Amino acid sequence: MEESIPFKNLHSREYQGHKKKVHSVAWNCTGTKLASGSVDQTARIWLIEPHGHGKVKDIELKGHTDSVDQLCWDPKHADLIATASGDKTVRLWDARSGKCTQQAELSGENINITYKPDGTHVAVGNRDDELTILDVRKFKPIHKRKFSYEVNEIAWNMTGEMFFLTTGNGTVEVLSYPSLRPLDTLMAHTAGCYCIAIDPMGRYFAVGSADSLVSLWDISEMLCVRTFTKLEWPVRTISFNRTGEYIASASEDLFIDISNVQTGRTVHQIPCRAAMNSVEWNPKHNLLAYAGDDKNKYQADEGVFRVFGFESA
Repeated sequence: MEESIPFKNLHSREYQGHKKKVHSVAWNCTGTKLASGSVDQTARIWLIEPHGHGKVKDIELKGHTDSVDQLCWDPKHADLIATASGDKTVRLWDARSGKCTQQAELSGENINITYKPDGTHVAVGNRDDELTILDVRKFKPIHKRKFSYEVNEIAWNMTGEMFFLTTGNGTVEVLSYPSLRPLDTLMAHTAGCYCIAIDPMGRYFAVGSADSLVSLWDISEMLCVRTFTKLEWPVRTISFNRTGEYIASASEDLFIDISNVQTGRTVHQIPCRAAMNSVEWNPKHNLLAYAGDDKNKYQADEGVFRVFGFESA
């Protein structure tokens, strides 16, 4: 599925709606809707057409009473989305109506959330390094585990048999699922690991670290294949494109790096005006959503995110 993207001729568009900065952006499984979660305590759903023009409709998801730190869509349902908030709740929403359909009250401030690829379970991590697994149908916790170390982003592999934790110790803890028994500890980086992404082709996973490096791992061998070295600040967010050929990574550097996964070489850099919090490629089109700490000239949050990959600005 090799394809070369004409990066140099592509443009970004800006989407405004949130009142404070955007922490998280995520595409639904069909690539038709983008969700954004913000410090303004709301999430918004945007209908974004890959070749579309004109005004974009958005729906506000209201109900959280603290920052919406991360969100993720049901991998099997294009209109169901889960949000994690500092208000200690996790909520499930219907993106068509904007209504909250389920809510779980957990024990701490939630910062990370991810769906199991078959859509049956959701994993949530909080500021107290506690992991909660929810059964999506009942929306009740089925596992809880507190760790003695800093736990950052979390992810399942494509089959759902392995669960990854990135840690403040620079390791990636690999657990078997559903038992959550330890399988492996990967000494991945010399400083804390912050983020993880799974290659959509299932061959690799990538880890972003406070040491400013992104490491690429062969998932079957659990070995590091290469590192991406373009960024100079702690890596906050990474994402593979839909073919697994490119990886985007971002930090406090004022650009988003896009590198070729096989060669490790940079193919494009998207300039940005602030530190980035979230980058995510669309699962069907070569569109990259990104959001950061953008401020206006009065030093107030702009509440914007952008999407790169359009043929016209």
